[in-house]
Order: sequence, then structure tokens, then C-alpha cells
Amino acid sequence: MRSILSILLLFSCAITFAQTTISGTVVDGNEQPIPGANVIVMGTSTGTITDFDGAFSLTVTQSPPFTIQASSVGFQSSSQEVASSSDSIKLVLTEGTSLDEVVISASRTPERIFESPVTVERFGLKEIKNTASADFYDGLENLKGVDVNTNSLTFKSINTRGFASFSNTRFMQLVDGMDNSTPALNFPIGNLVGMTETDVLSVELLPGAASALYGANAFNGILFMRSKNPFDHAGISGFVKRGITSQDAAGDNSYTDVGIRMAHKFSDKFAAKVNFGWLKGTDWVADNYAGKPGSGATRSSVGYDGYNIYGDEVSTNIRAASGGLGIIPNVVVSRTGYEERELTDYNAESVKADWGLYYRPFATDFEIAYVGKIGTGTTIYQGTNRYNIDNFTQQQHKIELKNDNFFIRGYVVSDKAGDSYDMVFTGININRAWKSDQDWFGDYIGTFAGATLGGASETQAHQIARTAADTGRLVPGTPAFQNAFNTVIADSDLTQGSQFRDASTYYHSDANYNFSHVIDFAEIQIGGSFRQYDLNSFGTIYTDYDGSIQYSEFGIYTQIQKQLDINESVQLKLTGSLRYDKSELFEGFLSPRISAGFTVNQNHNIRASFQTGFRNPTTQDLFIGLDSGRAVLVGSAESNLDRDIRTYPVSASGQLLGQSSSSIITGRDAYENSFTLNSVQNGAPVASDVAIVKPEQVTSIEVGYRGKLNGLIVDASVYFNSYSDFISNETVVVPLYGQVGDNTLSLLALQNGDYEAYQTYTNSEASIESYGAAIGLSTKVFGNYDLSANYTFTKQAFDQAKYPDFRTSFNTPEHKVKMAFGNTNVVKNLGFNLAWRWSDSYFWQATFGDGDIPAYHTIDAQISYTIPKIKSIIKVGATNVLGDEYFTAIGTGYIGSMYYASIVINNL
Repeated sequence: MRSILSILLLFSCAITFAQTTISGTVVDGNEQPIPGANVIVMGTSTGTITDFDGAFSLTVTQSPPFTIQASSVGFQSSSQEVASSSDSIKLVLTEGTSLDEVVISASRTPERIFESPVTVERFGLKEIKNTASADFYDGLENLKGVDVNTNSLTFKSINTRGFASFSNTRFMQLVDGMDNSTPALNFPIGNLVGMTETDVLSVELLPGAASALYGANAFNGILFMRSKNPFDHAGISGFVKRGITSQDAAGDNSYTDVGIRMAHKFSDKFAAKVNFGWLKGTDWVADNYAGKPGSGATRSSVGYDGYNIYGDEVSTNIRAASGGLGIIPNVVVSRTGYEERELTDYNAESVKADWGLYYRPFATDFEIAYVGKIGTGTTIYQGTNRYNIDNFTQQQHKIELKNDNFFIRGYVVSDKAGDSYDMVFTGININRAWKSDQDWFGDYIGTFAGATLGGASETQAHQIARTAADTGRLVPGTPAFQNAFNTVIADSDLTQGSQFRDASTYYHSDANYNFSHVIDFAEIQIGGSFRQYDLNSFGTIYTDYDGSIQYSEFGIYTQIQKQLDINESVQLKLTGSLRYDKSELFEGFLSPRISAGFTVNQNHNIRASFQTGFRNPTTQDLFIGLDSGRAVLVGSAESNLDRDIRTYPVSASGQLLGQSSSSIITGRDAYENSFTLNSVQNGAPVASDVAIVKPEQVTSIEVGYRGKLNGLIVDASVYFNSYSDFISNETVVVPLYGQVGDNTLSLLALQNGDYEAYQTYTNSEASIESYGAAIGLSTKVFGNYDLSANYTFTKQAFDQAKYPDFRTSFNTPEHKVKMAFGNTNVVKNLGFNLAWRWSDSYFWQATFGDGDIPAYHTIDAQISYTIPKIKSIIKVGATNVLGDEYFTAIGTGYIGSMYYASIVINNL
């Protein structure tokens, strides 16, 4: 035993003697420190990460000489031989090209963009710091192929490759692996409850279908946002941004955005972080007072229904309402509405916080983490109607176990609607609180008849009648109006109020294991996910009048990736993925993806991929039961059809036919006993044939090229998508009595005005295809100036004339061009960036309204000054510098300009 102890002691001394501690720094070409850079001893697995100052210290079990190497995302690696422990080590990393940056999303494994099997866009630390936009989330609009539709100052909807809407359920947004979509609405509401800018590590975006790895909602694209781990990024950092928003309709208003990040590495085993952000401003005022199609073009039209006027949706044929009096004209008259600006204060606010506890029990890459997030805010959302999202709250809680080879995570996402309300129903029910529809139209008809008998012309009689019917109407700004407003927005019964309530939740878990450390011939991954929905809107959105609605879905997948070295200059990378998903409401679905990438001379990469994807109907497609005013929205889950029950009054003419004074209609009638809207409008009613909604499918083919051509970086792709069972809406007309096809009662119901419009959720029998191309170019000019440009082409193939009642809502310009020019170091520490965007005109199609969106262009600009001693940047910038206001959807406010000054502290 004594001999053994002696040997062990000698061995221990030998190890101690062989240990060498080295230290140094990693900087960029401007001598700025690079935090989070990887430093390793070449030929070994020994390594460390630089701290916030770019410094590192590394103890190795070998004597000099040996070589160390430093690497960091966006830079070319650098190595240096260490001759002795006393050597002064400074590793300088030169900036790499955009194709050298590492992404994780494309294959769920780290790889350079250059060799990624599919198109991927990346927005890293450099781009975040230098964006000319007001914040990093707005800066995503400059990426190739990306559309950003502005709903509100604090709610922007990101989309790729067409079929966009503000309720964009075809596009997924993940924050550190957690889905950022709201349980109630089933889609992300921008960055309202998202990330603070100083905690963002990188943003990756995959345009197009990604169902093979990410499941049902990754149908049109997926956005990944990753935060900074406190083990790698410790310290206190923050930012303050002040400025103004400027819009013709709203004037100049103050804008404030502040945030702070606090992270600390207590030991090699435990670290924690906290983030807080607050944004406040004034939203873009919506003042589109054009009349909707068929309602009259101007506010003087008797049947006027303006886009941003609410309450005028209530209308009636005054001859029918008068009982058929010949002196009353056969015209539709609407009530006088209120402007949107009279029903909201346009407060735009976001308050968010998140925190994380990170534990590495073995001081290795194995990590256990708890992350919590909560956000609340006020914004405007445009769906079927316009909604004031007031004090909306969303929270997320995640527990995750992971290392370099696997992760297991589970999280819960819940929301509360707060004091949110429907502005359309607010206008309608303030009118009704003052005077019922029956009394208002009665006053109008009686006054019109008297004026006509008195010799007034029809135009004069309409003017006199409206003035009389509106006498005593509640006036905005008065106590009586405010009292009625407060009462209406606090009532969730849409017959007299406008509040919508929600406390929905979903529970999600997923896992992934990469076998690359145990299998040599290929990289193989397996994974899966499970989600449980718990919808609870108290009957204000869904048909959950008597309790929450629950259902679940799961998926499993695998991927195999193999690189073949054909010769010294040519490599072939093959990737195959397969995923199976199953919702308890539908049959299961397989989503395969295969791709190949050829790399030639390390400078040229050609890629091709084929994949299928699918999209399950959303919670609203399945379970909504909402009267929007213009139509009743009814989801098509089998259990939903008989749960949506509504009672409608029957006209006097209908009662003369033997009908009772009221009629009960269920959601099933919309699908089984209705006329197509187009045929009713054309005067030749035809029975609809609306099928129950089922999952949507897409087949996608893509070919792309990435290359380095004498300093010019090229990234190009073309794609073709073919859709089957395309999910969309079809509006139908349900008669209050009679059976469609009987050619008697149901047609008389239409003649008597005894019908109701319903919006159904179904699948198209039409052939729907889309295709497009994109190319991005970037280079250095005049020495060290960055110049980039990209062009995107997107087009839909769909025969609207053949399917007049079917709406695809493609909502994407055919042509987009974007350019950027800048330099982070024009002179010492002084930089700038300019970003220009041009969008072609396009047709916007949505439930709120359809119309042409004119072409527009805009310029964003910023000048920045870096203060290395305090690791800070001062920036002065503006968006839409030229002040040419534009809009991206019918019914939203015009987008004006923003002018700001900011300082970001301790975040270089």
C-alpha cells in the first residue's frame, strides 16, 4: 500500500509540474475586446471563453511549446504558438464574411451559413449594434426575403414567402426554444413581450417550410432569438433611448425605450441573470375614412361604413324597416359612427422582465436552467376588427436540461387579456347605450317621411333625418360619453359591451439527442415534442361558455446528416429528415425533407432541397365563436358546430310566412345550410359547399447558391411551393328559415332580409401555388465600407375568378429591394449606417378590409460613437428620414418617422 501511495504521489507531482497557466486577450481589428470568444489548445479539448473584457486565463496539462486558437462567430479564427507561460498573448480576429457565421436553426446543429442545407438569414451582435432601425426587432425588416407588416408601434408581424396577415399563424417565433405565440390568439404579437436588446445574442430566420424539424406551425418560416448565457456574458449593461415619433395625423410625440441586463457568474457551477425593459410612445393614428366597398365612398353617403369609423357598421334597408312604405326609398342607411381616435388614447407601451438561474453541477457543459418571462403592454391589433390590446399580459416558465449533445425542456405559456376591447363594438354599443337601433332608425324613417312630404329632395330628407336621429348623441370628451365608454369596454357581452376576456394556456415539452459523439459514420438526431392547449376566453372569443376547451398534439422526428469528401476540393453534404405529427383532432402526418449541398474549392456552395410541410388548423380555425359585426366567425371543429348557438329576430314579413318572431341558428348551419356570398350579391343564390377544415399541406422545392467571388459575397435561391387543402376563410349567408335548395322559404328569407353572414374555416379545392427568388450581395468598398443589397421576387398562382368566395390573403409585394451602406469605424470610434428599402405595390386581402397598398420606399440612418473605456456606444438615428408616410395594410395608421438618441452602456 505504501508503494502505491508513493507512486500516486509521484504521479500527482508530475501532473502538477506539467500544468501551465497562460492568460491573454482576444480583440478585433479595431483593438476592441471580443467577449465570449472560444480559446482552445489545438489538438486537445482543453479550452475556455473570454470574459466581458475579452480576457482569458487557461490552465493546461502540458508544457510549452503548444498552439492556442481563438474563434468567434462572425470572425476568422486566429492561432498563436505559446513558447512559455510568460508570453504576452493577444489574439487578433479579423472580421469574416456573413457566410462564415455559425447558425444552429437550419439543422439543429452548429454549422456555417455557407454549408447550411436550406436558406437561412442571420442577425448577429454586429448587426444589432449597427442597425439603423429604432431597435433590433425592427432591423429584421432589412433581411433578404423578409416582410414586416406594421400593426402598431409595438406590434409588427414578421413573415416570409407570402400569405401574410397580422394573425400570422403560418410563421413561428422562438425565444430560447420557447414558442412566443399567445395561447389566445395563436400567433406572436411582435416583440411586445419578447426580448430586451442588450440580452440578444443572435437572431436566425428560416424562410419557408420547416415542419420536418419544427412541426406544424413552422409552415411559412421560423424566427429564432437566442439570449446571452450568464456563464459566457456576465456584467451589468443597459441602454436608454429617447426621441419622438412624427406623423401627420398624430403630430410629434415623445418616445422612450430603456432596458437593463444584470448577469453574474457566481462560480463555475452557478450563474444568474435578470433583464428589464420598458418602452412607451404614441401609436400611429389610423384615419382611413374611405368607405368600404358597397357602402358609399364618402361620409356623406347614407350607407357609409368607413374603415376607421366604428358604429356605422349597423345599417338597415329603411324601406324594409318601414314595413314597405312607398315614400321611403329602397336604400341601406347606416348609423353615425365614431372615429377610432375617439375610442382609444393610442398609448403604446411595453413592460417586460425575465430572469434565469443556471446550474452546471459538474462545471462542464451539462446545464440545468430555469427561465421565467413576463410581459405586459398596450398595443393595437387588427384582425377581423380593430382591437385595443390594453394591459395584456403573457408569461412563460421553462425548465431545461442540456449539454452539447442533447436538450430536454418543458415550458408553460399563459396570457391574460387585461382591459382589452374591440373598438368596433365599442362604437356600436356606445350608440346603443344612448339610443337603441330600433329607435334610431324609427326616428330616421319618420323624419325622412315628414321631410319628403314637406317638399324636401331625397338628399335633403336624408340630411334632415340623420340630424334628427342624432340629436342628443353622446359627444366625445363629455362626461356622458366617457361614462358610456367606460361601461361598454368593461362588459364582455357583445350585445352591449366590447371587452374580450382570456386566460388561456398551453403546456409544451420537447427533446432532442445528437448521437454524433457516439456514432462516427454520420450525424444522427432524434427528437420529439408534445403540446396541450387549455383555451379559456369565457365565451368572448371561443365557444368556451361552460368551461375551458382542451386538446393536444405531439410529434417525433429524426435527422441524419453525412458529409462526403469527394476529393480535396469538392465535398458533398447530404441531409435527410422525417417527422410525424398527430393532433387528437386529425389524422397523423409525415413531413420529410431531403437536401444536398456541394462545396467546391471552399468558395462555392450549391444546395438543393425537397420537403413537405403541414399546418394544423389553429385554435381559432377550430373553436372560435365570435360575432364580429359584419359576420359571425365560427370554427369548424366538429364539437364547435353545435356549441355555437345564436338567436336572431325574424322580420314582420317572415312572421307573415308563419315563422316565429325569432330563429335559432347554430354553427352547423353555416357549413350545411347556407348560400355562397358571391351568388347572393349577384342576385342568383347558390348553395355553398363548405367542408370541415383539415390540415394544410405544402410541397416545397428550393435550389440555392452561396459563393465568395473576389470579395463579393453572393447568396441566391429560387423556390416553388405547391399547396393542397389550403386553409382559408369563406363567407356564407345563412337564411333564418327554410332549407337551402328548397327554392321557397330560404329564398324568401333572403328577400325579407332574414339572413346572417357567417365566416367559415375550410380548405380550398383550388390549385394554389407560389414561387419566388431572392439574391443578396455584399462586399467591402473604399477600403473598409460595408455595402450590401438584396432583391426578392414573390408571386402567387391562383385563379381568383374561378373561386370568387375564397381568400388566400397572399398580401406580399411581388418585388422588394433593400440596400445598406455603412462603416463602424470611419474615423477612430465613429461609425454610421444607412438602410434603404423599396416595396412594390400589392393587394391586401383580410377580414377587416381589402385594398391596394401603394409602392413605397424609406430610408433609415444612424451615426454612432464608441467609447471603449466604458464599453459604450452613443447613437443618433432616424427611421423614414424622408418623411414619406406609408402603410402596409388596409385600416392601419400611416407609418411616420422616428428620431432618437441612445446610449448603450457596457455592451460592446
